[in-house]
Amino acid sequence: MATAINWLVILLAILIVAATLLQVRGTGATLFGAAESSFRVRRGFERLLFRSTIVLAIIFAGLAVWHVRLQLPS
Repeated sequence: MATAINWLVILLAILIVAATLLQVRGTGATLFGAAESSFRVRRGFERLLFRSTIVLAIIFAGLAVWHVRLQLPS
């Protein structure tokens, strides 16, 4: 069971990294964050990707805590 959880944690970590890298970066980013202030709304795939990244991170954190609890001696 611990091996399956290890593989699942690794898979979730890879998915989180991929989802984070696929997200669109803001336009007009300059040095020290002095970009123009513009308000953008996430729509469609961008919103789905943003929300799925959050869900994956929550599942990853819960699974990591559960994995550590399984490893502790009773």
